Amino acid sequence: MEKSKLLDRCGALGEDRLLLAKVLDRAAQAESRNVPAATDFLSPAQRVQAEDLLRLAGIPGTAFVSLGGYEDAERRILLFLPDWLEPEDAESQSPLRCLRASFRPEETAPTHRDFLGSLMGLGIVREKVGDILVGPGSADLIVLDSVAEFLLQSWTSAGRTHLSVAAIGPEELRVPEAKVEEVRDTVSSLRLDAVVSTALRMSRGKAAELVERGTVQVNWRPCAKPDRLLSEGDTVSARGFGKFQLAQVGGLTKKGRTAIVVQRYV
Repeated sequence: MEKSKLLDRCGALGEDRLLLAKVLDRAAQAESRNVPAATDFLSPAQRVQAEDLLRLAGIPGTAFVSLGGYEDAERRILLFLPDWLEPEDAESQSPLRCLRASFRPEETAPTHRDFLGSLMGLGIVREKVGDILVGPGSADLIVLDSVAEFLLQSWTSAGRTHLSVAAIGPEELRVPEAKVEEVRDTVSSLRLDAVVSTALRMSRGKAAELVERGTVQVNWRPCAKPDRLLSEGDTVSARGFGKFQLAQVGGLTKKGRTAIVVQRYV
């Protein structure tokens, strides 16, 4: 199917259409030139869109891998494989580089927003940068190799804080433990609006309104149906309210309600 028709079938418009067109271009490049070809970094929602498009285009999941620098990376690239490269060997051809931006303990610790803002100030677009892992005294980040050398030479500060930037190996990344708040409660059903209401501590009516407005995603796909039934392991995000995972679904209480455990990211 022609690229334009594939994009039409996906309903892709504006920036999403441009991004997905680039994904198809990288897939075609790997096939026609028989070389590895990588996308820019994709958010989880963008990656879901891209993988849906690739399935529609008949490109099997074995033709590409998802890489983010470490196992649980949120922002990831898709690396399309030539026929001579097996998925288990894909990291040997990865265009990802790991950097550590360190600062003196006596200086004000920059936030994630400070680090990202300083990169944008240098003209680095978000698509070239993966996860930014902020920890005590430093931030580790994953970037594309096309910008790594520039950052090693030119990235000297975040806000008013001086930075010392060095290349590190992926095995040296300091991945902070995810901060989650566990919520144990019961719900009348596993409907999306009921679980959102409990997890985000709002009325059932407000939760339903958020869903109907199109501001809620389930497993990174938009969902505007309050009666959508969730399953254990589903991840839900609500614009402006954060995200959570339905970590556990228990049995019924004596009153016929369902016990759930929600892990809310804070």
